[in-house]
Amino acid sequence: MRPLETFIEQRKERFVRNSLMSDEFLDFVNKNMKPIEKQMSYYQCAIMEVETKFKVLNEQYSLEYDRNPIEDIKSMESLIKKIRKKDIPLTLSSIEENIHDIAGVRVICSFLDDIYMLADCLLSQDDITLLEKKDYIKNPKPGGYRSLHLIVSVPIFLQDGKRNMTVEVQLRTIAMDFWASLEHKLRYKKDIPADKAKYLEDEMLACAQISADLDMRMQNVRDVIAENTTPDERPLLLKELS
Repeated sequence: MRPLETFIEQRKERFVRNSLMSDEFLDFVNKNMKPIEKQMSYYQCAIMEVETKFKVLNEQYSLEYDRNPIEDIKSMESLIKKIRKKDIPLTLSSIEENIHDIAGVRVICSFLDDIYMLADCLLSQDDITLLEKKDYIKNPKPGGYRSLHLIVSVPIFLQDGKRNMTVEVQLRTIAMDFWASLEHKLRYKKDIPADKAKYLEDEMLACAQISADLDMRMQNVRDVIAENTTPDERPLLLKELS
C-alpha cells in the first residue's frame, strides 16, 4: 500500500475509533435505541399472542376433527428491513407513524377454505379487533400475488397494565406461499436483462394461475373425501368461496 493510501486508512480508522466508539456516541445510541427496543419487545409479545391463538385453533381441530388446518406459522420480515425499504428515520414516532405492519404473522394453510375458516375464528374472539382486511385471493394483485391480509389489534398484558398492539396476519396456502417466496427473491435481482425480466414476469403470472388452479383442485379433492364421512366428522365452519 502506498504511503498516501496508508495515511488515509489510518485517518479513517482513527475517526471511527474516536467518533463511533466514543462514550458520547454510545450514550446517544443507547438513549435513542432503548425506547425502540422496548416497543419492539411489545410487538414481539403481540406476535406470540396471535401465534398462540392459531396454535390453539389448530390443536382444537386436531382433537375434534382429526385434521390440522395449519401447516406452518412464521414471523414475518424484520423491522430493520421495513425501515430501510420505506427510507424513514430511525425514531420511535416515525416507525409508529409509517409502519403499520411491524408485527407480522404468516399462517400457511393446507386448503383454501381453511384460510377463511381460521380468519373467521380469529376475528370472532372478543379481544381481537379488525382494523383492515385485504383479500388478495378473491382479488389477486396484477402480478399474481394471492393471500388474505388482516390487520388486527390484540391486547398484551404487561406489568403496568394492558396495551393494544397492531399485528398483520397473512393467511395463504402452501402453493401461494411457494409462489410468493420465489417472487420475493426475483424482485431483488437487479441484474436481469429487460428481455428476460419480461419473460419472468409473464412466467410468474402463469405460475400464479397454475397454483390457483391447483388450490381449487386440491380443495375439490378434500371436499369429495369429506362427503364420504358422517356429518359429525366434518368441521362445522367449512365455507365455500364466493
